[in-house]
Amino acid sequence: MFGLLGCSVNTQKNMKTKIELLSPEGLHKNPAYSQVAIVEGNYRTVYIGGQNAVDKDGNIIGKGDLEAQAKQVLKNLETALQAAGASFENIIKWNIYSLQGQSPEKALKVFQEPMSKMKQAPLITGVYVSSLAHPDFLMELEAIAIVPIP
Repeated sequence: MFGLLGCSVNTQKNMKTKIELLSPEGLHKNPAYSQVAIVEGNYRTVYIGGQNAVDKDGNIIGKGDLEAQAKQVLKNLETALQAAGASFENIIKWNIYSLQGQSPEKALKVFQEPMSKMKQAPLITGVYVSSLAHPDFLMELEAIAIVPIP
């Protein structure tokens, strides 16, 4: 059977889920992130679009303050994860977009708390960009989570 993208799909319901995050020999090992994710078995993949520092009413939180924006971004990410039946420990990949000229240390300090709940550090890609969707946004975060199906 083929899925929407032409990928092979296993339809056996009794197959177990295996999620493995690796930092193989020959690649830099850093405790803050993994290099490779391997997912096999019964699982649900959750893709979370770019989260910005906007509250539920559409107000931008922390104008000019990267640390305050990072806290709101994580709050939004947690809300999105919960809506999908997932949590921070299910995240296997983060893409972090920072406005050029911002120092990522403040945001990374905020990210340490939820990352401490993860069994293994996720894959992380960090990119500096010249602008985001609104001139007051200093960062954006998107994520991929894998949730085992019981």
